[in-house]
Amino acid sequence: MGNSSCFRDFAKYSSLNVLGMIGLSCYILADTFFIANGLGANGLAALNLAIPIYSLVYGSGLMLGMGGATRYAVSGGRDKSGKDTKNAENTKNPVKVNNPAPANNTKNRLTDVIFTNTIYAAAVLALIFIVTGMFLSGPIARLLGADAEIFEMTKTYIHVVFLFSPAFIMNNILICFVRNDGAPKLVMLAMLMGSFFNIVFDYIFIFPLQMGILGAVLATGFSPVVGMLILSLHLIRRKNRFHLVRTGPRFSIITSIFSLGLPTLVTELSSGIVIIVFNIIILGLEGNTGVAAYGVVANISLVAASIYTGMAQGVQPLISRAFGRGDQSTIRQVLRYALVTVLVLSCLIYAMVFIFTGPIVQAFNSESDPLLREIAINGMKLYFTAAFFMGFNTIISVFFTSVEKAAPAQLISLLRGLFVIIPTAFIMSELFGITGVWLAFPVTEMIVAAAGAVIYMGMKKQL
Repeated sequence: MGNSSCFRDFAKYSSLNVLGMIGLSCYILADTFFIANGLGANGLAALNLAIPIYSLVYGSGLMLGMGGATRYAVSGGRDKSGKDTKNAENTKNPVKVNNPAPANNTKNRLTDVIFTNTIYAAAVLALIFIVTGMFLSGPIARLLGADAEIFEMTKTYIHVVFLFSPAFIMNNILICFVRNDGAPKLVMLAMLMGSFFNIVFDYIFIFPLQMGILGAVLATGFSPVVGMLILSLHLIRRKNRFHLVRTGPRFSIITSIFSLGLPTLVTELSSGIVIIVFNIIILGLEGNTGVAAYGVVANISLVAASIYTGMAQGVQPLISRAFGRGDQSTIRQVLRYALVTVLVLSCLIYAMVFIFTGPIVQAFNSESDPLLREIAINGMKLYFTAAFFMGFNTIISVFFTSVEKAAPAQLISLLRGLFVIIPTAFIMSELFGITGVWLAFPVTEMIVAAAGAVIYMGMKKQL
């Protein structure tokens, strides 16, 4: 692939997915803004305690979508390169196809089996989430730190998110497969329209209808339904190269889907895990007002994270197809484009946050609480120094997933979400109080970025 063609594809896929993810991040921003203005600091605190559950459900769908779509794209790349599909697949997670047809039909059947098994896994996860929401929403709310003042609001948000889990999961699977099927514009439209629906009905449910936090979470829950309706146009027009087929579960395929998608789930969960840990620490330091202030910081951070995630998801199909073809030059070129772009975006993000911190915080401080304002402004300026490392970590993790190197991708994600951030947060908060809490996140991202760079340089010759 020529450099100009490679750059055009990169610009197309990355820009469309970044725009879509920015729109998608408005799910939570809209909730945050309208809840802050409609329900005050207590509503904001309840939302922040419940956000990790949204991250879990949303990330689970993205895990299945990214894992299944990566296998789908790599298989498609091998087919176009003229490689022996059967042998290529048998090097990892072999799939046996009964009554094999000619080569092209065998490939089509294989990709269909991958998609069908992704749906099997989605059904199981959705059932688990629904049962959990029906019977365990209350205990989970208490476990996340909800006191008597905000318990009911927290429980309601968790309950409804779990009940809408089939929509969240299936929407993310379709987003990933349709994107890898060559329709990034339709994906962007679906994501933006879902977010637009969410914003409009957040306002309608919370203010004119006075439905409180139930209205906010209902608007969020119905948004992926809107996205799926738009994505279904790809199927209605019969442009899809993936189909449901009559086949039993293939555990080798499901295992590989989970393995390749796990880093994406951990990346999503890392924000939720960070929120849980920080909530616990900040509750002890500053109480519910501190948690509400952190809610502002964390939700603005989700927008930045969505930009990096959009960039990573945009380059994944390009890298996976090139990997399937054995095109090392295109792989390196796309990765270079992505890393340079996230560096520029990180500079812009931090500049915007630093300059407009006051107005941003005030937009979510409807009661003009001076303590909330002070905590959030100081926190945002420190917390967002992580931007320079977040982008690199997101890109390099998805890069390893895209070339079917699941282990390093999982390691990077686990370091970010568990093994570094948790001890760092507790140690730094003990040493430096609330300032240590804010600095724990950038310190973690910096350590993981250094580890990711070392892993990449060590594996560069194998790629």
